[in-house]
Amino acid sequence: MPGAEVESALAEVAERLARATVQVRSGGRSAGAGVVWLRGGGVITNAHVATGPAAEVVLADGRALAARLIARDPRRDLALLEVRADDLEPALRVDARGLRPGELVVALGHPLGVAYAAALGIVHRAPTSARGPAGWLHADIRLAPGNSGGPLADTAGRVVGINAMIVGGLGIAVPTHVVEAFVRAAGDGRGGGARAA
Repeated sequence: MPGAEVESALAEVAERLARATVQVRSGGRSAGAGVVWLRGGGVITNAHVATGPAAEVVLADGRALAARLIARDPRRDLALLEVRADDLEPALRVDARGLRPGELVVALGHPLGVAYAAALGIVHRAPTSARGPAGWLHADIRLAPGNSGGPLADTAGRVVGINAMIVGGLGIAVPTHVVEAFVRAAGDGRGGGARAA
């Protein structure tokens, strides 16, 4: 039964994403989501989620870890947090520029306080450059406060972007190639508007 196979595959994608998705809390309250990006504790989220020098990251297994802001770029709406944990598995990723309009995507996050809720949508426009509106990934997908900083993934469970905002009813995500450049610049301590905390 094809329908049941699709449903089962999407449920597996959501489970896989949950292992690399965290809750980000600031000031004792939930601010959004994040994605384990680097082995050893590097977590990507939105700049509007990580607004201070410290936060708390809650893992899928319930562990709450102190996080330190490493870099923040409000223009790209990205932030890199560091937690002390050597058993975190980074999310699988793929370049979003290979997507085509009409492909299915899955978002995972904590919308309106519902932890690890999944949403299904379709690519509206894939990123074609690193600048301007064309540099963002647009998807027809239902997002809500709490999805910010969480993963947008393809149907193989590979992250293609970091959910950032809703514009004109469309979900807008920072594509993976932009995130990778931000993380590299943060590691180098230079470039791209990234600011060491």
